[in-house]
Amino acid sequence: MQLLHLHLHGLIRSHDLELGRDSDTGGQTLYVLELVKHLASCKEVEQVKLVTRLIQDRRVSSDYSQKTEFIAPGAQIIRLPFGPKRYIRKELFWPFLDDLADQLIQQLKKEPRLPDWIHAHYADAGYVGALISRSLDIPLVFTGHSLGREKKRRLLTSGMDHQQIENNYSISRRIDAEELSLANSKLVITSTSQEADDQYLRYRNFNSSAVHVIPPGVDLSRFHPSYESSESSKLDQLFTPFLRNTNLPPLLAISRAVRRKNIPALIEVFGRSPILRERHNLVLILGNREDTRQLGKQQRDVFQQIFDLVDKYDLYGHIAFPKKHKRDQIAGIYRWAAYRNGLFVNPALTEPFGLTLLEAAACGLPMVATNDGGPSEILAKCANGMLVDVSDLESFRQTLEKAGSDQYLWNRWSQSGIEGVTNYFSWNAHVSTYISFMQSQLDNSNDLDKVVQLSSIKAS
Repeated sequence: MQLLHLHLHGLIRSHDLELGRDSDTGGQTLYVLELVKHLASCKEVEQVKLVTRLIQDRRVSSDYSQKTEFIAPGAQIIRLPFGPKRYIRKELFWPFLDDLADQLIQQLKKEPRLPDWIHAHYADAGYVGALISRSLDIPLVFTGHSLGREKKRRLLTSGMDHQQIENNYSISRRIDAEELSLANSKLVITSTSQEADDQYLRYRNFNSSAVHVIPPGVDLSRFHPSYESSESSKLDQLFTPFLRNTNLPPLLAISRAVRRKNIPALIEVFGRSPILRERHNLVLILGNREDTRQLGKQQRDVFQQIFDLVDKYDLYGHIAFPKKHKRDQIAGIYRWAAYRNGLFVNPALTEPFGLTLLEAAACGLPMVATNDGGPSEILAKCANGMLVDVSDLESFRQTLEKAGSDQYLWNRWSQSGIEGVTNYFSWNAHVSTYISFMQSQLDNSNDLDKVVQLSSIKAS
């Protein structure tokens, strides 16, 4: 097979992913890159191309202005210009997507053969993928990663009004694009059953027979429990400037600094609890930043809340939020926290899946996570911690205090998480299932074509 993936925001490259840089560079970016790499290594796949946006902007790396980039044997990134040359957030793409679709259609017509599948990631790519699919009769796979109707519901609950949501997120265009994507998809791939049974079900064009649940994989060569003292000393240097006692069990959170991730609520709970403050440190990995004044408004607002809460509860010496880290340190940070009998905390208001939860589990670090979304399905297979309604701060506090108080439970959760990830969430299992669904669809389509041809022959 030859496969074409669409992932449009542009801040994606084969190395040193800038995860957490802004609201567009989260776990979805890592998932797409790893998926492309692992698909290219499969014997059933001849070639994988990943199309994204070409960006020429002094504020971002020149890597994103390269027209092509090698990822792995059989896999490459193709960057195409559309819209302004500068980097813009994905909510501003909509006026320029028809131009991108036209570019891709013309390019694909010149190729010796068309891709066997297009896989579109997120609503903007779904819109482009649907136009190409209809024009060239290439089957479309759609993965929303997060969905507009659910985002709108959450924002309304948080107090924003319809016009604010429309102005900030172009939510109507996003929902329309998701409807178009679903109407034209042969396959819809989700990470959890909850997405299919709850979130996608709100769309009129959703066809339940097209959906397949394939949990993301974890790179077990990187995320494992084997702890090295040399790794620890380097991480101590990262956190020592913040913490009075680096040996306390950390409550570790790794996420982007955006509202949905709900980091201020975790700080509020920590600040209110004498038990948590005495027993634990709070360690926050919130992407890399030079100057918070140069961040987008949403990120600036979140960091300002963080600074205010640290000051309100006088958490100096008990909380770390380093400005910079390297991506290759992330696995070590999980192990650093596990070695100190810490907990991984995901306080998101909603979590479509939660890849960081699997990474933490693979390193032997138990979790306390939101009960909204994918964490419940991870817990069902890994039995590695506790879920909580993070909007109930009192319940959140009690759950964290309980989870950190029982060494026997911690040991059981740690071992169970390692085993669960190994058994259920490997990349080999993910791509094997992915390819089998595609091949079965292609086989069914070929069988249908033969039936139509035979019918035509008999009729003539």
